[in-house]
Amino acid sequence: MTTVRQRRAGKGTEVDEDQPSEEKNVKPDGKVLSDHTGRKLWDVLSVAVGGIVAVSLGLLTSVYVATLHENDLWFSNIKEVEREISFRTECGLYYSYYKQMIQAASIQQGIVNCTQYLEPVYFYIYTLFGLQAVYVIALYVTSWLLSGTWLSGLLAACWYVTNRVDTTRVEFTIPLRENWALPFFAVQIAAVTYLFRTHLQPVQEKLTLMAVFIATFLFSVTWQFNQFMMLIQALALFILDCFDMLPTAKVTWLYIIQVSGLLLVCVLQFFNSMILGSLLISFNASVLIARTVQKNLKKGGLLNRLGKLILHVVLVLCLTFVINKFVKKILNLESDEHIFKFLKAKFGFGATRDFDANLYLCEEAFGLLPLNTFSRLSDTLLFYIYVFVLILLTVAAVIVAFRNLSGSNQVQCTEKTEECTITLKPDAAYNLTHTVLFGCLALSTMRMKYLWTSHMCVFASFGLCSTEVWKLILKCIRLHTSQRIRLIKYSVPIITLLYISYKFWPGIMDELSELREFYDPDTVELMNWIKSNTPNTAVFAGSMQLLAGVKLCTGRTLTNHPHYEDKNLRERTKQIYQIYAKRSPEDVYRILRSFGTDYVILEDSICYERRHSRGCRLRDLLDRANGHIMDGLGENEPELRPSLYPRFCEEIKKNLPSYTVHFTRVFQNKTFHVYKLAKHK
Repeated sequence: MTTVRQRRAGKGTEVDEDQPSEEKNVKPDGKVLSDHTGRKLWDVLSVAVGGIVAVSLGLLTSVYVATLHENDLWFSNIKEVEREISFRTECGLYYSYYKQMIQAASIQQGIVNCTQYLEPVYFYIYTLFGLQAVYVIALYVTSWLLSGTWLSGLLAACWYVTNRVDTTRVEFTIPLRENWALPFFAVQIAAVTYLFRTHLQPVQEKLTLMAVFIATFLFSVTWQFNQFMMLIQALALFILDCFDMLPTAKVTWLYIIQVSGLLLVCVLQFFNSMILGSLLISFNASVLIARTVQKNLKKGGLLNRLGKLILHVVLVLCLTFVINKFVKKILNLESDEHIFKFLKAKFGFGATRDFDANLYLCEEAFGLLPLNTFSRLSDTLLFYIYVFVLILLTVAAVIVAFRNLSGSNQVQCTEKTEECTITLKPDAAYNLTHTVLFGCLALSTMRMKYLWTSHMCVFASFGLCSTEVWKLILKCIRLHTSQRIRLIKYSVPIITLLYISYKFWPGIMDELSELREFYDPDTVELMNWIKSNTPNTAVFAGSMQLLAGVKLCTGRTLTNHPHYEDKNLRERTKQIYQIYAKRSPEDVYRILRSFGTDYVILEDSICYERRHSRGCRLRDLLDRANGHIMDGLGENEPELRPSLYPRFCEEIKKNLPSYTVHFTRVFQNKTFHVYKLAKHK
């Protein structure tokens, strides 16, 4: 027993059996113990330093975006109404619910009153800026987990900040739901990355699954588009599982966690039926059913497995379609039909005159990703490095997938085969597929680029600091040594960081020193007039974007608002928007009164809009939906006909008797016109 133990300690060195056992053990065991202790101390020190750097970078990013917000608006110096108006469009709607909760006496009795230390608006925005710290830390940790060095996390965080224009918009759209949700999604990706590491202990795996569930739930409860983002994530898991690149048991748990998180959100949102009809739930259920039906999916030769795989994919897609249609039919769900109409028109499957679909199609945010995005990302070297790493790992993934399907992944490793064998760890494979799918989403829809560009920082920094990536490169050019790998994996990121600092630090300092001030006197005047001259019970109609501000600043009741995921609300908005269409005053009055409207606000910026080209102005969308010819020079669809009436928002300003009998102008400035509706018996 002594000899065996000594040979293990001394890595197989022969030992003289005649020597006393004490002498034989001291040196080898002492050296191993010393080396082991040294490595442990170094690992602990590295983790501590990396953790401190991560938290510091997160906090600095939070302070950075908060300072930019303050400098852009002089937020600390403007009036309360101006602060609220600065929350544009749907941002104002989301903040209004927080304001409503804060002002409610029953809520105040149930929570600690912090207003003596911090104004409610600052508590709100600082919470969101604080979530940016969580976001950056999650990106940092993901990159660290993938590469094995916190230097990678440092580079990812620096890229996130220097590419701020394309990685976040939190400083000027603070209350947007995506700003609440994306930090939790980044935490979930970090937890999933850790979950796919090999040799996890059972306790570690359970804790990681719990972290994934909590992050998934928080992501789902804070953003209406969660189901579509997680569907893309589920597709990534499905693809990798089909090619045997992820452990099936862990993938199954992730499917279950996604569905469980959504169902919990459904319950908390008073049984939101739109969630039950989501494609994600149908897809995940279909995958689990198909896997149960199809046995021995991952056995057999290449052709056999390809046949099974094609059948499996067809079965999953068919089941998804059937289950989704069945659920929507049973529950009579139509809440998300506008999204599918938009997608159908966007990808060229027939033109549409549908108002809701065209409202999305005409918005720049839902168009293709502009090419100048790539030039900005290239300035920091991010895009170049990202593409290089992406191509390299995609080739590796294809080779590994082919090897898995052909059944040659069980070949025994010898010293020679190990030199040329290409491998891809499960966590790297997941992040590769994740970035490819979300890249496709970003390329097709600009608004979704923030999901891709932030992960781009993680993926590029991981590739630059990865031992596996550099080993693969150096093996291909026959220059592989462990010393060269160590030198390159640390020197290249450091040089990149120095370049970024040299090029962008002066610009960041200039940005922080640039001071502006919020200025929107017309909207301030409108809100003050509403508060002073209308009863608290008054009902207002107008554009979704403006009414969100009316609710926030005045607390008045609205006929419609920017929450566009409800079919009835979409239909109501389309009806209210007839104030910008070619309709008779009697029709418009009847529509507005049917929703209990007391006042209607008309905006010159919509009535005489020039921001969009012909065909995409709001008045054009209404004309097409109503079957009327559009204004101005240009072609019209053959079936469109001239309207019998002039445009309401223009004609009402002439004070003709047919209009004044129903509408009385009570407020006017350079931008807004407010009319009070008569209450006929």
